[in-house]
Amino acid sequence: MFKGAITALATPMRGGKVDLDALRALVELQITEGIDGLVPCGTTGETPTLEDSEQALVIRTVVEQTRRRVPVIAGAGANATAHALARSRMAAECGADGLLQVTPYYNKPTQAGLLAHFRAISEATGLPIVLYNVPGRTGCDLLPETIAELAQHERIVAVKEASGSITRGQQVIAACQRVRKDFSVLSGDDAMALALTAVGGQGVISVVSNVAPKLMAQLVRLTSESKLTEARAIHYRLLRLMDLMFCESNPIPVKAAVAQLGFGDNDLRLPLQPLAGAKLEQLVAELKRLGIAP
Repeated sequence: MFKGAITALATPMRGGKVDLDALRALVELQITEGIDGLVPCGTTGETPTLEDSEQALVIRTVVEQTRRRVPVIAGAGANATAHALARSRMAAECGADGLLQVTPYYNKPTQAGLLAHFRAISEATGLPIVLYNVPGRTGCDLLPETIAELAQHERIVAVKEASGSITRGQQVIAACQRVRKDFSVLSGDDAMALALTAVGGQGVISVVSNVAPKLMAQLVRLTSESKLTEARAIHYRLLRLMDLMFCESNPIPVKAAVAQLGFGDNDLRLPLQPLAGAKLEQLVAELKRLGIAP
């Protein structure tokens, strides 16, 4: 259901508040440049520091601007199942086409707890769900056999796999293919998008595509079509930018990058601090080298 290059949207801010005009313009850039879907209110969207009312505003704005041209998969996760249920219902009311549900963070549930958590969410709305496994940030690892068990539920349709291991990504693909052929495994790491798609994944939920949507969409499409020479050329063209986008914790670098393109300020909420100094200079230089920033 969800495949291709899907952007984990940054949330532009100006003066400490969500910049709705910049958000609409960023959404329009994504669609014009050929992106396959949008994820507002994921980690890249600074969800930990957004109020629930702000999350609803961001999701509603993205849905309205998108006008059903591409699917909107709203981040709605939480480490309390009751809170995730409430966020899921809110996202559905805002018009989202799907939900991104991260593994509960900090409280470190067992695999049995994860099964119960995601099954409860799957019953909360009629929306399809993309699981999100990012153990480096959550301290919780959703194992391949658990993902495969969840994939048997009709509304759990995909996983964003961000363990950082291509071996793990292949294990998830193999486990899920045994139970459901139409389940999507999406890379959660830009630098692994080519590799995971080449071995049977369905694409990427990308940070880099905030500023390079056309190139990321081309990379995934070419890889899916087994045009690997062309795909590799784009991959290596973007590799330095992929590295710089994670030179500090996401979304610090991407916030600086979208600001360079005129989408809000290089403005984050505490405890995050804006990218500065040599790292900012390197990022700006790379955006200019690629012809992305003036």
